Amino acid sequence: MNEATPTGSAVRGASKDAEACTDSARDGDVQRLTTYVDAGVPVDQTDACGNTLLMLAAYHGHAGAVKALLERGADANRLNDRGQSPLAGAVFKGEDTIVWLLLDAGADVDAGSPSAAATAEMFGRGDLLR
Repeated sequence: MNEATPTGSAVRGASKDAEACTDSARDGDVQRLTTYVDAGVPVDQTDACGNTLLMLAAYHGHAGAVKALLERGADANRLNDRGQSPLAGAVFKGEDTIVWLLLDAGADVDAGSPSAAATAEMFGRGDLLR
């Protein structure tokens, strides 16, 4: 058998890259984030809770990171393990610019639970989705 199998150190290295990329999305470090994604980290990579890089960047208010991820093909409608969408997270946090970026990228206002539409109604922010 001569198959290439990742060694323990290679797996740990990949895991560290994934964690660093996730941290970059959460922190809004666009340069570091795009370096990882451009080098092959999946643009829709998730953390242990199913939050994509886009979800983390959107929820933490990093418009530059959101824009960069969308430009690289991030799925604006991918739900996390709790059924939440990046758009609903941005509405919840009152991140107007991010809401508009996600809507321009085709985010579905009715996706997830609660949906962005329901979240906007709940917090009196229907103006974000018009």
